[in-house]
Amino acid sequence: MLRAGIVGLPNVGKSTLFNAVTRTRKAEAANYPFCTIDPNIGVVEVPDERLKPLADISKSQKIIPTAIEFVDIAGLVAGASKGEGLGNQFLSHIREVDAIAQVVRAFKDDNVIHVNNKVDPKNDADVINMELTLADLQTVKKRLDSAKKNAKGAAAKGAEKSIALLERVYGHLQNGGAVRELEYSDEETEEMRELHLLTMKPMIYVVNVDETGKASVPAEFGAGAARVEICAKLEAELADLSPDEAKEYLKSLGLAETGLDKLIKTSYQLLNLVTFLTSGEPETRAWTVRAGAKAPEAACVIHTDFIKGFIKADVVNWQDFVKFGGWSKIKETGKLRLEGKDYVVRDGDVIYFHINT
Repeated sequence: MLRAGIVGLPNVGKSTLFNAVTRTRKAEAANYPFCTIDPNIGVVEVPDERLKPLADISKSQKIIPTAIEFVDIAGLVAGASKGEGLGNQFLSHIREVDAIAQVVRAFKDDNVIHVNNKVDPKNDADVINMELTLADLQTVKKRLDSAKKNAKGAAAKGAEKSIALLERVYGHLQNGGAVRELEYSDEETEEMRELHLLTMKPMIYVVNVDETGKASVPAEFGAGAARVEICAKLEAELADLSPDEAKEYLKSLGLAETGLDKLIKTSYQLLNLVTFLTSGEPETRAWTVRAGAKAPEAACVIHTDFIKGFIKADVVNWQDFVKFGGWSKIKETGKLRLEGKDYVVRDGDVIYFHINT
């Protein structure tokens, strides 16, 4: 399951957003810094309009969407990389997530304290990014010093590539860059994963605007990151409504989708994820894999043993599955494809795996 960490300065709306997207009141949203100490965790179902029509065709007993786990991480402050404001503890929580949703404040409210006493989204982002960069500098320097120390004798030749990579990364960090901005070979990518660097993680800037959505927001916060504009206060109001009431409220505001929907879609695009589906009488279900995953890897998401026993897969586009009446009738249309181990799974595929058990 994808894990996204919600980070930002204190009092920018992180906990309000977390409570809204998870439809809970788990995170305390108070008007003072560090009201969140231990991270709050909530699992959010990913809205998928394809599931119900598939379930109707298959007469499924239940529908199971895929999900994202959101982690509400306490507010960071300048000096976090040196331990300020419980910084080291908070940074360790960020290392455990797959993506970072950085909330920056663009709304003005005299009743909500800003830690820097001014509303400046770009400055908010710069403070957080600097702390993530400083933490990564410490990590890379430690690994680089160790690599140079151990690169003696016969081991020196094997360490050359690693040292060159670390020096390139260290130099980029010193210039204020995020390491996600650099390009890496497959071998280098594996080595970078071992470092668990904070600025290697995909970043989404969540700009917390007011109800009008007319706040002045910088065109760009930094390279290699996505952005969405969300009114956390509005999302909190929507969370208190039934799905039908929320749709009507959105319609009255002239909005087509919730901020949560936008955040999830952006997360999937940023992480290069696709969703395939399975559908039958027991259940219709959504599954997530990385774009480019082949059929056996997708089967492994369902059960780890399936990758070894994979034989073949019946594959059909979800719209054709619905249009032509499901598995029992799709074979007559020529739309059903029999795919082997090299098939690359596409978003919206309905798949039935043939497994040797």
